[in-house]
Amino acid sequence: MLVSFIKKIGVKFSLNDPQWGRGSQDDNRDNPTPGGGDKRPERPERPERPSGNNDGPPDLDQLWRDFNARFSRLFGRRGGNGGGNNDNGGGFNRGDVKGAGIGVGVIAIIIVFLWLASGFFIVQEGQTAVVTTFGRYSHTTLPGFNWRWPYPIQHHEIVNMSQVRTAEIGYRGNVRNKQLKESLMLTDDENIIDIQFAVQYKLKNAAEWLFNNRDQDESVRQVAETAIREIVGRSKMDFVLYEGREKVALDVSQRMQQILDRYKAGVQITNVTMQGVQPPEQVQAAFDDAVKAGQDRERLKNEGQAYANDVVPRAAGTASRLAEEAEAYRARVVATAEGDSARFRQVLDEYQKAPVVTRERMYLDTMQQIFANTAKVMVDSRAGSNLLYLPLDKLMQQGAADSAPSGKQPPAAGQGAQPGASSSSNPTSGNDTVYSSELMRESRNRDPRESREREVR
Repeated sequence: MLVSFIKKIGVKFSLNDPQWGRGSQDDNRDNPTPGGGDKRPERPERPERPSGNNDGPPDLDQLWRDFNARFSRLFGRRGGNGGGNNDNGGGFNRGDVKGAGIGVGVIAIIIVFLWLASGFFIVQEGQTAVVTTFGRYSHTTLPGFNWRWPYPIQHHEIVNMSQVRTAEIGYRGNVRNKQLKESLMLTDDENIIDIQFAVQYKLKNAAEWLFNNRDQDESVRQVAETAIREIVGRSKMDFVLYEGREKVALDVSQRMQQILDRYKAGVQITNVTMQGVQPPEQVQAAFDDAVKAGQDRERLKNEGQAYANDVVPRAAGTASRLAEEAEAYRARVVATAEGDSARFRQVLDEYQKAPVVTRERMYLDTMQQIFANTAKVMVDSRAGSNLLYLPLDKLMQQGAADSAPSGKQPPAAGQGAQPGASSSSNPTSGNDTVYSSELMRESRNRDPRESREREVR
């Protein structure tokens, strides 16, 4: 039907047609005269072309006149100057009009179908589509086969939600390709450091990502730069360079998420990675010297602390031991003094009861203590100037030998023992015994006499 409609229109736009744009020789056949003759309707005369041949380009005016004539015949108007409502006339044909109407309807249906079919689209897994109606947000579709009203009513834009995007701050592509305008920052102690880091993020709301920010990637980069400058500006240089790098990255991630949520950017921060943190290149050498000096200082402090940890406990232990020993000595001396005083008071009581006996007993106890620790004694006799020598060590040895078991019983006094035998057999022992008895007797006699003299005095 469409082919017949096109044939009925009879429009020829072929450049290979030599008569295209110059009038048609078939007009006599298409528009027969009512009388059956070959005379065709008169047309206005057009000027002849300068050239005598027909090989030139088509005449646009003639082409437009031919198109209007055929279009008029299609809708029932006469193509020539004459007119009329006669059914046998060449300008009106009801069959042609009916066929043309059907063709136009079919074409319209096909066009509408194709227009509606253009609203189908496919969303891949991990993606989502944002549909707008006349430019205003309408809804968000899920992955799969979807349909919307075709253009210009609705439009859709597919956003990859599973993609991990990266924003680089302080560098582009490579750490060596630095962006000093972004990387140089001022710390809390008024030092300048050079920081390069990367922010990885994903989308959590496609509509917010598309409509709430004009330049989304640049917005994320500016938010990251704002957050890092805020965190670094509140930290010391040594903290940012060494022990605080992980904490700075964590604080930057949290601060960025807060700012992006406040902007409703539809972004979820996943990771912040510090690529490089260092002082500016102009002061790198001086900073290295300062770092080495600081390390030496810390090393010496640690060595001193280790020495103190070794010496101080030992000194504290020694001091505690000396204090304990002094306390024990004090307790011992006090106890000894108390004991001596108690013993003296007891002796005093006994002395007051029996002075002579107590004095004699004290003298004997004292001499016993002295002689127990002395092996040799020199005695000054009052009768002459000779000194008496008492070999107590030999006397003690002799007494030990006599007391040891010899296997024989000593002879009794009534068994005819000779008195002179023992004295003659050991004359030295007899002399020592005499000396001892004389010494004891003299000391006993001298002691009461001296006591009486002291009492008289």
